[in-house]
Amino acid sequence: MIHQSLFKHTSISFSTPFPTPPKRSRFHNHFPSTIRCNASDSLLSPPSVTVTESEHKSGPRPGGMGPYTGRDPNVKKPEWLRQKAPQGERFQEIKGSLSHLKLNTVCEEAQCPNIGECWNGGGDGIATATIMLLGDTCTRGCRFCAIKTSKSPPPPDPMEPINTALAIASWGVDYIVLTSVDRDDIPDGGSGHFAQTVKAMKDLKPEIMVECLTSDFRGDLKAVETLAHSGLDVFAHNVETVKRLQRIVRDPRAGYEQSLSVLNHAKHSKAGMITKTSIMLGLGETDDEVKEAMADLRAIDVDILTFGQYLQPTPLHLTVKEYVTPEKFAFWKEYGESIGFRYIASGPLVRSSYRAGELFVKTMVREKVKNDGDSLL
Repeated sequence: MIHQSLFKHTSISFSTPFPTPPKRSRFHNHFPSTIRCNASDSLLSPPSVTVTESEHKSGPRPGGMGPYTGRDPNVKKPEWLRQKAPQGERFQEIKGSLSHLKLNTVCEEAQCPNIGECWNGGGDGIATATIMLLGDTCTRGCRFCAIKTSKSPPPPDPMEPINTALAIASWGVDYIVLTSVDRDDIPDGGSGHFAQTVKAMKDLKPEIMVECLTSDFRGDLKAVETLAHSGLDVFAHNVETVKRLQRIVRDPRAGYEQSLSVLNHAKHSKAGMITKTSIMLGLGETDDEVKEAMADLRAIDVDILTFGQYLQPTPLHLTVKEYVTPEKFAFWKEYGESIGFRYIASGPLVRSSYRAGELFVKTMVREKVKNDGDSLL
């Protein structure tokens, strides 16, 4: 569905306390805030079974359960994953404001468990909502994701890049994370649309910091290069899981080596580019496989890595194999930092653009900009 709003599928983070919306202007409501837009952040896991090629290609079965779906009655959700239903004054204000602007949020579309914490501001006073560019319908059918899918989504709005930039500039924000669904129906996968949006924002507000959490553009390195040179500060793309489980968890058009290639090319396309990725735990992966994936990511100099627990959104999605303990997540954070990652966010409810890393990443980007400036002197 395409919304008839001026700012379809942008993403917003509101600083707290949440301000009273001022009078309407040509840009609807102006919110002094920090903006973030993130990609699909669902985290899931399959049962411990062997998958044949024909079974993998079939994907989730809309007509009923497949061999890797359904609830496992022997795997009970632990207390540390139990979240209160989202509520609170700030949550309701943000929800109402987003509805007024006719924006779709990844928070709701992907059934993110952090929606209450993020929209209410957590402990640091920064409330975050996440919205998608390029529509709300994905062309892929990954078995872990709750985003709706279609082979032929509605075409992108050609005015979206400039309208998004105008809205963001009017809100006076200093950091934004742009994301999108996969758009394999577009020749460049939407890379040009991303780049236009980034350039429009930088033209209007050069000091704004921009992170893009992208698809793999089907391995099209020219598309990666186009986005890397658009002016963004952080290039994020998720490998999702360890090498062995890729064909079970992800759409056949995705892949481990393809994702590594995208991250590697983004890093080397532009000097100083900060790269970021995410791995889901609870998929049946072994410690050695996680360490292997981390070594592969460090070999291509990925800066930031997040770990989170897969939560099954519906019985038609992959079954949870294991609930990883908070202590084990803490171990992966310590181990990742010991082998050279600049930042690790690791916890049961962490998602790929988890808000806990925001202030750190902003500092990292500012340091990069300062160093780039010093090198020109």
